Amino acid sequence: MSELATTPRRARRHDPDRRDRIVDACLDVIGEVGVAGASTRRVAAAADVPLGSITYHFTDVDELLREAFGRFALQVSDRFEQRLGAASDEAAARRAVVDLITDDVLTDPRELVLTHELYTLAARDPGYRRLTHEWMARSRHALERHFDPTTARILDALVEGLTIHRALDTEPHGRAEVERAVALVAGGADRERP
Repeated sequence: MSELATTPRRARRHDPDRRDRIVDACLDVIGEVGVAGASTRRVAAAADVPLGSITYHFTDVDELLREAFGRFALQVSDRFEQRLGAASDEAAARRAVVDLITDDVLTDPRELVLTHELYTLAARDPGYRRLTHEWMARSRHALERHFDPTTARILDALVEGLTIHRALDTEPHGRAEVERAVALVAGGADRERP
């Protein structure tokens, strides 16, 4: 009898969520060490999968990165849509924008790194630029439920700019400052407040 016939077969691990786990692990690794440090070996270890699983599920690293960043952009824009979807009128929508800036978007250091890594890729690669464009379009669409298209576009830029400033500035920014900025852009009763 040959050795092959006597060696018991190793049972295959049933792991239907493996691909999703790899994508989530990729985001965690990028959040920790950036795109440059996100090797397939590191992602596989973080996902607790064999290295071959990466090449089985993804044609190349770029496909994995695009899917990971696509998932991240969708998660952030879902929060955007939830906040603005819950707003019953324009005043509530202005409060929702303030909440997004102060409580929801880029308040986590991991998200800040992921956003900046995506922006850096988008600055160099049209494929990633399409991804950021789709992200911005979803944000503007959510804002346009309550604001005209021009105001929605400016508010979207304000959300991004203020969240980046709040995350990176060494001096704290208060909620009142954000409320005033939103009122200046969106109008409303608070517009004239000094």
